[in-house]
Amino acid sequence: MSANFACPIPIDEYPYVLLAHGGGGRLTHALIEKMFAPTFGDDGPERRHDGASLTIGGARLAFTTDSYIVDPLFFPGGNIGSLAVTGTVNDLAMCGARPLYLSVGMIVEEGLPMDTLWRVTREMKLAADAANVTIVTGDTKVVDRGKGDGLFVNTAGIGVRETGADISPSAVRPGDVVLLSGDIGRHGMAIMAVREGLEFETTIESDCAPLADVVLALLNAGIDVHCLRDLTRGGLSSALVEIAESADVHIGVREAGIPVLEDVRGACEILGLDPMYVANEGRFIAFVRHDDAAAALDIMSRHSVGGSPARIGEVTDRHRGLVTVVGQIGAERVLDMLSGEQLPRIC
Repeated sequence: MSANFACPIPIDEYPYVLLAHGGGGRLTHALIEKMFAPTFGDDGPERRHDGASLTIGGARLAFTTDSYIVDPLFFPGGNIGSLAVTGTVNDLAMCGARPLYLSVGMIVEEGLPMDTLWRVTREMKLAADAANVTIVTGDTKVVDRGKGDGLFVNTAGIGVRETGADISPSAVRPGDVVLLSGDIGRHGMAIMAVREGLEFETTIESDCAPLADVVLALLNAGIDVHCLRDLTRGGLSSALVEIAESADVHIGVREAGIPVLEDVRGACEILGLDPMYVANEGRFIAFVRHDDAAAALDIMSRHSVGGSPARIGEVTDRHRGLVTVVGQIGAERVLDMLSGEQLPRIC
């Protein structure tokens, strides 16, 4: 470990950690690249992924952890409990693993109604059963009133990788096709609609759903999957940018091919948000070999978790490290990560 104790983040640019710079923004990216990974040890930028791939005693495992700070705790289509289970299960699935076991840590603020904690606990159990995983260990801490914002949840998960292929950004190659599993933006807008009191003809519901079944179906069918990424903090755009930078490739997408529900689009317009940057909790992108794209789309359609999959782009070596999008009127622009996060406390 380096003996250099100088802060690796430029403090003139980021003197403090700010709420507005939550996951999915450039500050989080800088923290990972310049502070956490070099300090803790890392195999290089090609390993940036939703979880760690490990081999222990011949067993090929995936391991991941995540924390959840949702406001409100209950929202249309989910709650902090189901979200915590689903999010961790999905991170394991993105490594090509079958999720098996979870741990749960709860940081509870003094004064949280006991009925609220019971509802969350019950919903976590239901979500775990639906995802075919078992919660096997955990921890609970209570913090002083006013210091915990109700309830924070941390989950960690372990699963067995069922393929010998390297499913990671380092495997992405020019010629790959980018597939999107369904419409985007629902999770973030479901929460914001509740916060802002927005009413539409239909209630916007979070897309929160486990993704392991459809991923395993792709792998079991022999689809040559190079990379998977679920579209949580930072949404579709940030996921694409992270992969393009890690793989040193160009990713070109077409805005017209990206499905967005009309209510979600309308909510984004009212709030001045771009749905491509809004968090999802039941959507992912898959980078597959060109010849496998049609078969992969067919499998994804038959295992839909609430939306129709779409082919949205291709990988090239035209502008390495960049993501470009062709808009509705045919103009091309470069996508980047947000300097901060559009919507704090949504996952």
